[in-house]
Amino acid sequence: MKQTLIEIREAIKLFLSRLSFRTGVFLLAICVVFHILALAQALLPYSAGTKTIVGIALIGVAKTTQYSGLAIVGTKGWQRIKGWFKRKKSNDVR
Repeated sequence: MKQTLIEIREAIKLFLSRLSFRTGVFLLAICVVFHILALAQALLPYSAGTKTIVGIALIGVAKTTQYSGLAIVGTKGWQRIKGWFKRKKSNDVR
């Protein structure tokens, strides 16, 4: 059982590593949208139970896209993204 789970995890990591940097950035952008939706659903006029179920589902999707995006982008890609925001911020100050 444990060996099967390790094989599945490695297969998922291999699949995600074949995707492009742009796909990872896209997934991270989608993650932000789902986090906003998870917070905004509290304003809907539904019962507390319905809001809870919808909120948990949206947070689950947001976390899944977040972790998948980070796995695709990787450490070097994350540094690239942070550098892009730092350059943009320093250009806005001038």
